[in-house]
Amino acid sequence: MSVVARSAEDLRALVGEELGSSSWVEVTQEQIDGFADVTGDHQWIHTDPERAASGPFGTTIAHGYLTLSLLVPLLEQVLVIENRTASINYGLDKVRFPAPVPSGSRMRMTATVVEASDVESGVQIKVDCVFNVEGRERPACVARAVVRHHFAT
Repeated sequence: MSVVARSAEDLRALVGEELGSSSWVEVTQEQIDGFADVTGDHQWIHTDPERAASGPFGTTIAHGYLTLSLLVPLLEQVLVIENRTASINYGLDKVRFPAPVPSGSRMRMTATVVEASDVESGVQIKVDCVFNVEGRERPACVARAVVRHHFAT
């Protein structure tokens, strides 16, 4: 279930609220290979299943930045913003990759709004995002996203 915000006031009211968790998404080798092609990062732990089988993770793993790139679509599953004129990914305050995302595993993201501040024609929110891999205890990624949502004035 998604949280719906229709205004800057609604977003400010979400500070301290856990928005919930996204649906589970599978991270496939095809996605990993495509990300490697786009970024030029073809390190064998990502793209060589045979070599990776005897490597530190026993299989290929997703790039950390591939995991992070799923933040926007997964966040949009838990926070629906209506009546906005634009949303801008303003940056990240902190990102860590504490555990790998093995190829073929499923992960989801849990999000909590931790701060809201006024900006011209809208509100900037900071959201703590935790990416968990199914069946694993440690998160794969923790990030504080900074997003500006603009509304008609």
